[in-house]
Amino acid sequence: MNEQVTMDTGFPFAAADSVEPLRQAVEFDGEPGCIARARHVASRFLQQLQAEWLAVPRPRLGDDLLLVVSELVTNAERHSHGPYVLELEGTDTHLSVSVYDSSSALPRWYEPDPTRLGGHGLEIVRAVADRVTAERVPVGKRVTAAFALPPRAAV
Repeated sequence: MNEQVTMDTGFPFAAADSVEPLRQAVEFDGEPGCIARARHVASRFLQQLQAEWLAVPRPRLGDDLLLVVSELVTNAERHSHGPYVLELEGTDTHLSVSVYDSSSALPRWYEPDPTRLGGHGLEIVRAVADRVTAERVPVGKRVTAAFALPPRAAV
């Protein structure tokens, strides 16, 4: 059984539809420029989600998505001993960002403290995402941040 840590802000994600969501996964090796490349992948994914699923991003979603990707990829680089994978998944109702890395140590969740040095990355992710989870998986761990997307206006 996977050990899991969850920070849920109360957003109830709908049960999975029978339609396959848009998915993309990219492996990174920690070489210079990986964070910028991961951000570019996420930005393109959001554009594709809008074009193919007619997803309507909520205000600041693009900025929040790039911030979350930066923080999760930075943590994977800092705390793992091997490559890591960025996985994006979305439909017209939700968008999730997962990062898999080789470290099985689950992240620590800190309460906000402006006097603390470091440890603010997941605090930031928790502030902008609707749900954040971390769990051990056979390859190490997976940290996921999920966003709700507003419903499309009736045409």
